Amino acid sequence: MRRIEFSRDALKTLGRVPANTAKLIQKKIGQYADDPKSLSNNVAKLQNRPGYRLRIGDWRVIFDETSTVLTIEAIAPRGRVYKE
Repeated sequence: MRRIEFSRDALKTLGRVPANTAKLIQKKIGQYADDPKSLSNNVAKLQNRPGYRLRIGDWRVIFDETSTVLTIEAIAPRGRVYKE
């Protein structure tokens, strides 16, 4: 299992969203950290910047990964996440 690190902005977003949405996002991030192949159809490499995106319903998680650390950079609704 990889260690998960959240950016300050990602933690702020998790604090603002409804509790059930935050739980779902955290669950899916944990699932990906444990077994990346389980969510491979919901993960894509970003085209115009480094990193990857994880699709969770209408939410997107932007992250970067190494063999030991999964760094969550941003969490936002589908329309806003790519404008940052």
